[in-house]
Amino acid sequence: MEKSYYNPADLSKFGNISEFEPNLAKKFFDYYGDVFKEGELSEREKALIALAVAHAVQCPYCIDAYTTDSLQKGSTEGEMMEAIHVAAAIRGGATLVHGVQMMNKAKDISM
Repeated sequence: MEKSYYNPADLSKFGNISEFEPNLAKKFFDYYGDVFKEGELSEREKALIALAVAHAVQCPYCIDAYTTDSLQKGSTEGEMMEAIHVAAAIRGGATLVHGVQMMNKAKDISM
C-alpha cells in the first residue's frame, strides 16, 4: 500500500495542536468557532465558502471536512462544485493579473 503524506486519520487529531501550546490553540479554536456561527451569512453559506477556500489553498483535510459539513448543512453536489469553480476562477485570475507586473517589467527593461 502506497503511503500518502496526508493521513485522513490526522484530521480527527486537529484538536491535539493544543498539546504543545494550549493558550494559543484555545484562542484559535474560540475564534474558529465564532467565525462559523450563524451571522450575516448562514452556516451553510460559510461551509460552502470554506469548501471553496480549501480547494484554493489545497488542504486535503479541509476539503474532507467541508465536503462533509456542506452536505450536512444541505448543500447540493452542484452547489459545491460551483463554489469550487468560483475558487478556481479567482485563483486563475489572480495568476493572470500578475502578468501585468511581468509586462510592465519587460517593457521597462526593453526600453
